[in-house]
Amino acid sequence: MESPVVVVGAGPTGMMLAGELALAGADVLVLERLAEPSGESRGLGFGPRTMEIFAQRGILDDFGDFARSSAGHFGGIPLDFAVFDGAHFSVNGVPQSRTEAVLSGWLDRLGAEVRRGVEVTGVDAGVDGVDVHVTGPGGPATLRASYLVGCDGGRSTVRAAAGFRFEGTDPTLEMYLADVEGVEVRPRLSGEHTAGGMAMAGPIGGGVTRVISCELGNEPRERTEPPAYAEVAAAWKRLTGEDIAGGRPVWVSSFTDAARQATEYRRGRVFLAGDAAHISLPAGGQGMNTGVQDAANLGWKLAAQAGGRAPEGLLDTYHAERHPVGARLLRNTRAQGMLTLGGEAARPLRDVLSELMAYDEVARHLAGMVSGLDIRYDVGPGDHPLLGRRMPHIGLVTDGTKTTTTELLRTGRGVLLDLTGDADLRRAASGWSDRVDVVTAAPADPETGGVAEAGALLIRPDGHVAWTAPDGAGGGSDGGLGEALARWFGPPRI
Repeated sequence: MESPVVVVGAGPTGMMLAGELALAGADVLVLERLAEPSGESRGLGFGPRTMEIFAQRGILDDFGDFARSSAGHFGGIPLDFAVFDGAHFSVNGVPQSRTEAVLSGWLDRLGAEVRRGVEVTGVDAGVDGVDVHVTGPGGPATLRASYLVGCDGGRSTVRAAAGFRFEGTDPTLEMYLADVEGVEVRPRLSGEHTAGGMAMAGPIGGGVTRVISCELGNEPRERTEPPAYAEVAAAWKRLTGEDIAGGRPVWVSSFTDAARQATEYRRGRVFLAGDAAHISLPAGGQGMNTGVQDAANLGWKLAAQAGGRAPEGLLDTYHAERHPVGARLLRNTRAQGMLTLGGEAARPLRDVLSELMAYDEVARHLAGMVSGLDIRYDVGPGDHPLLGRRMPHIGLVTDGTKTTTTELLRTGRGVLLDLTGDADLRRAASGWSDRVDVVTAAPADPETGGVAEAGALLIRPDGHVAWTAPDGAGGGSDGGLGEALARWFGPPRI
């Protein structure tokens, strides 16, 4: 069997990537080892950057009602995403199983196939394609793919079979997580430090309470099954003095503070994304959010390559742009681990950082780090503050119709947003009309966060600004727009 792109893993990262590929017209097949969704939910929401990505694809409303908050934390020390201009919220109370269900529905509408009960057993990557060895209901088989992406988690089979190096630090601590019915515990939403470690707890709806115990000295062990609930209850009592042994466990799991990252996100025709590319302490739900953002970055590029319209070097920008983000994820989560898991010895550090958080510059820096709101890619020449950053959400009026910059990205195509009515720019972009939408509009509100001052902006399908009109453009000059279009979207039509 031949498939242009095979994605391994039907978690949030894998399904987001498959949706991006299908939206851009690429044939994609998702392979998932589990016969049915697990229903487990390590994550209980998503960050502001992921919320923006879901909104730009028109699937945010599929989540229904949910709680929004601009509150976050760094190692248990509160911070506020409202330090950034614009409305940046996290979504709370949405279990990961719900996120996966929404993404699965999106894939159904796009016609992307998810094949469950199929486990990858080996990978042979060559110059012309990738042989993916699998076993499933029909027995062993080999699928032929043009490109393969491992989104199959921290113990990725694709990563190991394709020879990626996964470097970092070994776990020093095993922590427990349990969703429990029939218990009453004092909420500890940001974590409470005790002499023995740290405890977190809070209601997650339906009479269920989530408890997380981080007990110092609890050495990690190799597990093939989740810990027994009795282990969780005993650790919780040692940490807090509260007895939850009589509760009814809905789900029990464990995690560690291991921090590892693939040294490369691409090896020829094989790519890694999400936990397959990076694992870290789950501080603030950054793992799933970073994986979704990996997928948004890679999807449109890989679709362009599979469709034969990608410029040279486009696929290499995936590693160049996302590997530093993953490395920063590991740094900040390790730092947060020192704060949250350092016991009494780390209290002076927590106190000093709490004082520093009162300074706007520090608060902004840390909020941007854990949310991804400060991510800026190297997209080429220019010094406009929006270059390389995500396009802000602003209202627009075009031909008398109201729209937003977010809605312009629903199709998964590039967008040239012309705010000045410059006919030269529109003519310069005409050769890319099969890949880039040209929209002439005016801001609906004078407060545009520097967007209006840019005059015109080229927005990539992932929402990042790739070019802004320099001062002096016009009068027959495209201000470098043609070069930017060719760099990101390939040569113009002849």
